[in-house]
Amino acid sequence: MSGSILYLHGLNSSPLSTKASQLTAVMARLGLLEQLRVPALHHHPRQAMAQAEAAIAELGAPLLVGSSLGGYYATYLAQRHGLKALLINPAVAPHRLFDGYLGTQRNFYNDETWELTLDHIAALAALEVPPPQEAGRFQVWLQTGDETLDYRHAERYYQHCELRIEAGGDHGFQHFAEHLPALLSYAGIDRERFAALDFSAF
Repeated sequence: MSGSILYLHGLNSSPLSTKASQLTAVMARLGLLEQLRVPALHHHPRQAMAQAEAAIAELGAPLLVGSSLGGYYATYLAQRHGLKALLINPAVAPHRLFDGYLGTQRNFYNDETWELTLDHIAALAALEVPPPQEAGRFQVWLQTGDETLDYRHAERYYQHCELRIEAGGDHGFQHFAEHLPALLSYAGIDRERFAALDFSAF
C-alpha cells in the first residue's frame, strides 16, 4: 500500500510512546490511519518478528520506521523484504549490549514485568545482518546526546546510508514532530496533503 507505515518501538516501550503517539495523531489528522500499524511488540524477538511480519503482510510494502531496538528489527526486515526503512537512534547488535542485564525487566508504559533470558539474546543475534549498502533504502536519524546508545556505533554501521546527525538531543529523539514532514514524504505521502498542517501542535 503506497504511503503505508509500520512503526516499531523500542525495548520496554509501547504504542503510547511520544514518537508513536505523535505519528499516530498526524496520520489520524490526515485521514490515513488505516495505512499505519503500530503494534505493541512482544518482549521476545521471535514473537515481535511474527507481529511485524503480519503487519507487513497487511500493508504490502510499508515504510519501516524503527526506534532503538525497533531500528534493529526494521533493519533486518528491510533487508529481508527489500523495503525502505527510517531508523531513529537505532540499536546496533543489541545482543552484545545486554551483559549484566539478564533478569527482570519492566515496561515503561504498562508496568508489565518480564524476564530477559539467554534465549532472548540468541533470538536477537539471529537477526543480525551485514551493514546496509543501499543508501536509497535507508535513512538513519541520530542525535549525539543519546544517553542510552552511543550514536557513533550507528554512524559507523550505517555509513553507506543516508545519515542525518543532529547535535544534542536524547535517546527519545527530541523534536520528533518537527521531523514528521520528512518521514511522511519518505513514506510516499504527497506533500500537498500535509503542507498546511502545524506539526508543532502534535
